[in-house]
Amino acid sequence: MAGIGSSNYWEDLRKQARQLENELDLKLVSFSKLCTSYSGSREGRRADTSDTTPLLNNSTQDRMFDTMSVEIEQLLAKLTAVNDKMAEYTNTPGTASLNAALMHTLQRHRDILQDYTHEFHKTKGNFVAIREREDLLGSVRKDIDGSGVNNRRTELFLKEHEHLRNIAMATKENMTSQRGILKSIQSRVNTLANRFPTINNLIQRINLRKRRDSLILGTVIGICTILLLLYAFH
Repeated sequence: MAGIGSSNYWEDLRKQARQLENELDLKLVSFSKLCTSYSGSREGRRADTSDTTPLLNNSTQDRMFDTMSVEIEQLLAKLTAVNDKMAEYTNTPGTASLNAALMHTLQRHRDILQDYTHEFHKTKGNFVAIREREDLLGSVRKDIDGSGVNNRRTELFLKEHEHLRNIAMATKENMTSQRGILKSIQSRVNTLANRFPTINNLIQRINLRKRRDSLILGTVIGICTILLLLYAFH
């Protein structure tokens, strides 16, 4: 690798950052698909009367979840270390004349890291929430089947729960399908931003609005779930 004071060192760091970002992008797409398919596979297992197959399938998906989580966390740590090295380079002697351009590039890579970190934690949280809801739902169904009681309120809760889950899954799948298109558009916009720094402010505002919309969607789904639970058990 080139010395820390050379321009080749900076290019090496940028190359490492782009490679890690590409790896993270692929991992996060697979991670999101695992989260989406988890609930669907649980639906299939409810119709299976075998006592061993559900446990095997559930255990397999849980192991996949744990493995992918560790891999993504390691990639995020590596990308963070590369960004830190890029930040150190901007403070080395002889880079003052290029500092504005270097800082702009560094900020872009930091934004990408922040987005990937946020997406990972959001997807991981969704997976855990789905697993917990499915476990609770399975427990309720088991109680109903065991007692033979046809509780109307419980049935209504189950139907509303399924309806809400389907809406959430459809929304997530739609966001995932649009992610590739948005990434391509963002790449082109970033190219323009490198030529016209004033566009960078517009990109940051768009990213902030995207994060805000994600938080609003998560809040709405959470409130609906709480209301359904209150309705079912009170």
